[in-house]
Amino acid sequence: MKVQMRPIEPGRVRKILVRGTNWIGDAVMSVPALKEIRRLFPQAEVSLLVRPWVKDVYSAVDFVDEIIEYDKRGAHQGWSGLRRIVHEIRQRRFDLAILLQNAMEAALIAWWAGIPQRLGYTRDGRGLFLTHRCKIDPDVLKVHQIYYYLGILSGAGLLPGTPWRNGAYRPSVDVRVRDADAAAARELLTKSGALPGQIIIGLNPGAAYGWAKRWLTDRYARVADELAEKRGAKILIFGAADERHLAREIAGQMRHTPVVCSGLTSLGQLMALIKDCSLFITNDSGPMHLAAALDVPQIAIFGSTSETATGPFSPRAHVIKQAVECSPCFLRECPIDFRCMTRISVEQVLSVAVKQLDREPRGFLTIDD
Repeated sequence: MKVQMRPIEPGRVRKILVRGTNWIGDAVMSVPALKEIRRLFPQAEVSLLVRPWVKDVYSAVDFVDEIIEYDKRGAHQGWSGLRRIVHEIRQRRFDLAILLQNAMEAALIAWWAGIPQRLGYTRDGRGLFLTHRCKIDPDVLKVHQIYYYLGILSGAGLLPGTPWRNGAYRPSVDVRVRDADAAAARELLTKSGALPGQIIIGLNPGAAYGWAKRWLTDRYARVADELAEKRGAKILIFGAADERHLAREIAGQMRHTPVVCSGLTSLGQLMALIKDCSLFITNDSGPMHLAAALDVPQIAIFGSTSETATGPFSPRAHVIKQAVECSPCFLRECPIDFRCMTRISVEQVLSVAVKQLDREPRGFLTIDD
């Protein structure tokens, strides 16, 4: 990785614009890079430009000073909207843009807004719009994706060496929940009949990148019923609005009535509900990464994707995956017999769930915030 032009001098940078990532999981995995930006530029004002649906990930963090919404479906729609966001950014007179997002548009906006120093990976043909161009170290693609974002900083000489080769360097991924969201979540749980000390189990049966990432709904239902019967657990089912059918499928197969939260909460409220869970059982997804960042015990079920690259970055997470010859394939749909998921049994997940609950007996209203 080589830096173009003169090195960035942190002491001379007063205002930084960071173009954040567009998806929840990526937003969480970029947290270590954001924390490093704050550490490297302690005197600077750090503004984060993100799409509206990920802003709540950062709503209660202390390493970002300002969140700027880039709403391409509203105020910043179309060519006139693009000009509007560029004008808004230009007015703030940033000294440095750090582009965690890979798209050409991110570099174009920073260049058009007149930000004098623009740092990012040379992807999507955008090198001409960058003043500090980083090439991707092939080794960073072999480790967890959080190092991909840190690689932008090391590529600019802001971090010494390569963090993914330094065993002593351990990034931390953590976010917090707003008080208002925590209060709303606990009101919902209380109204749904959750009792003080009761175990709360969260299920997240969806995944945005196709059904090949989803464990079977009938197996989620059986695990949930067993935990409800043997541990007296309250079951919550999470997901986006377009995943509500998965929650209904699971609820329809259960003997114990769950609380279906799919599509009914804001992202901030979803985070607060996850935080109140004693255990979170999930596919590879954005909420999986949120549970990791919120320090919630979880079981992450992997099939078509790689737990090495995008697994939950948390010591309280247990990944369940069957070693089959075709995984990871990264396909949206399985062209054969879905063996990576069908070979993961209810008993296997239950066994891990019971051990997790025995290890950390966290109940509703007894979990430390």
